[in-house]
Amino acid sequence: MGATKIPLLTIFRVLKLEPNIPEYNIIFNIRLPRMILCLLVGANLSLSGAILQGVMNNPLADPSIIGVSSGAGLFGIGMIILFPSYTHIVPIGAFCGAMLASFLIYILSYNGGIEPKRIILAGVAVSLLFGAGISSLMVFFSDRVPGALSFMNGSFSKVSWPEVKMILPYSLIGIVISLLLSEKLNILKLGDDVARAVGLNVERYRLIFIAIASLLAASAVSVIGLLGFVGLIVPHTVMLILGGDYNYSLLGSIFLGGALVSFSDIFARTILSPFEIPVGIIMAALGVPFFIILLRNTL
Repeated sequence: MGATKIPLLTIFRVLKLEPNIPEYNIIFNIRLPRMILCLLVGANLSLSGAILQGVMNNPLADPSIIGVSSGAGLFGIGMIILFPSYTHIVPIGAFCGAMLASFLIYILSYNGGIEPKRIILAGVAVSLLFGAGISSLMVFFSDRVPGALSFMNGSFSKVSWPEVKMILPYSLIGIVISLLLSEKLNILKLGDDVARAVGLNVERYRLIFIAIASLLAASAVSVIGLLGFVGLIVPHTVMLILGGDYNYSLLGSIFLGGALVSFSDIFARTILSPFEIPVGIIMAALGVPFFIILLRNTL
């Protein structure tokens, strides 16, 4: 769906790779890669949020709220400015930023244990710090950071197959590893003492899960910018449906996250057609009330 209305039969003909159809370029080079990217970004952010909530024992943890996405964004933009010819490794730079943000939050909030209020406060501080860095780079190097406004609000308006190829390997790695280790996350959720009692190396697996969550969030940020609240809304919704077992809720988060971002993007590009609004605005409209309700019921 989009500003140009295309009959369903024509879409099927394009998907059968008939390049002589006038709408072939619109569907195959604009809408199809955009939809695939929506699915991947939604899966990555929702899975990252679910993992962070389990590892940090905080139902309010989300890559955008606690600063992980801001760290990824700062380092990702830094890579674009300093190494413009190496855009294919921007996710690696974003991953380093996300890991740094995660460890800063963990260190600042740890005081004989993990407590939700401290994580939120530490996350806000780290998010503001990295957010200020992003704003500074965009002010001083505005000519080198095209689409700055789209980046700050999360937009799929200019994506195509190169962005899909950029995020796909990181998505596959993060999704496969997280699903394989879902049982370890169930044990971590029980608390450090219980996890150690059953023989789990808590520090090692916490580091692994933080790295996975950072990789997933960073790869999403590196291709579409800062998109908030996906990792907050989806895991809680999935747990209401499937329960708290991560063997099921992680898989559910992948599918529901992809669906939520996909439908939000369709709404964003059709509600004011032919004009588009960034999908981040739609997610903020959904996420802020959700966050306020969750905050009142949690703290």
